[in-house]
Amino acid sequence: MPAEPEMQSKPFFKNPTLYTSVALVVVVFVVGGILFSRWWENRAIENRAKVERTQKQQEQDRIALEQLGGKELAIQNFYATPGVVRRGETVQICYGVANAKTVTLEPQSNPVWPSYSRCVDVKPPKTTTYTLTIADASGNTKTQTLEVQVR
Repeated sequence: MPAEPEMQSKPFFKNPTLYTSVALVVVVFVVGGILFSRWWENRAIENRAKVERTQKQQEQDRIALEQLGGKELAIQNFYATPGVVRRGETVQICYGVANAKTVTLEPQSNPVWPSYSRCVDVKPPKTTTYTLTIADASGNTKTQTLEVQVR
């Protein structure tokens, strides 16, 4: 029987699988590093944008609050449309209040409540002075009067 030739084993450093595996691992780490750095940068950009949106919203809320009367109890408007009517005609009495807990309009029977803009229909039988009184939770009050002339 002929002798079988011996398989010569390649030295470890001449194995192409080793270099391919090392190159593949390096590529995976480089690509992973690039993806991670981009994800991290996008996250930082999103966080900055979120902070800026929050600050902008807070500023807009502060401006709106001041336009609507701030923290002070106030009668912002109180008027009648029209101011002069004939007997039996309807008049709209409109009011706007800020930071009021209760609102009363006398003399009239329609219900009223705190609002930035509300109108109530009334039929005054004669020239009448209407009084708007508002109060806050602390018990502070403000009053304003308005005369509707009936001819």
